[in-house]
Amino acid sequence: MRAGVLAAAALLSGCAGGPQPSDWQLNARGALAQYQRSYFAGDTQLADREFAQARAEIARTGRADLLARAELVRCAIRTASLEFDDCPGFEALRADAGTEEIAYAEYLAGRSARAATEQPLSRLVAAGVRLKTATIAPEGIASAIEVASSQGWRRPLLAWLAVQAKRAEEGGDQAALSRIRRRIDLITTGK
Repeated sequence: MRAGVLAAAALLSGCAGGPQPSDWQLNARGALAQYQRSYFAGDTQLADREFAQARAEIARTGRADLLARAELVRCAIRTASLEFDDCPGFEALRADAGTEEIAYAEYLAGRSARAATEQPLSRLVAAGVRLKTATIAPEGIASAIEVASSQGWRRPLLAWLAVQAKRAEEGGDQAALSRIRRRIDLITTGK
């Protein structure tokens, strides 16, 4: 679960070297991956359709624990983009979730600690949790910006730049604020 989509994909796809994953596993894994790409690109409508497809594929199994994992993927992706909520999709399935899923939900809520992996998504989720719990340093914000930028993840990049801009404004750093706003304009208008 540490790396969000990667872990969910591994859990849904079965073991490598074993039998060929079933259609629902391949379809769910592909839809979750497309959900992340679309969401991070800022295409909410397409992302919502892809997530609904992933849910439908997983629901075919009748396994609420797998649906709970998929909901945690969605919550982690939203956390990386600084869109915090109480993970209502997961909470509706909490009773059927396993201990690892519950532990990850507690982490996303900021009620427990977990080490990030080197995976970009894991690093952004960890930064999002630190921001949510007000334990992030300016270097952590800069690192999150670099991760989102290097991956070309528009939505989280804009969210993290907005945090950096707010801090520059609150600190009275007009030069930094102007630089950040130019960067935001470049992302949003291409100019």
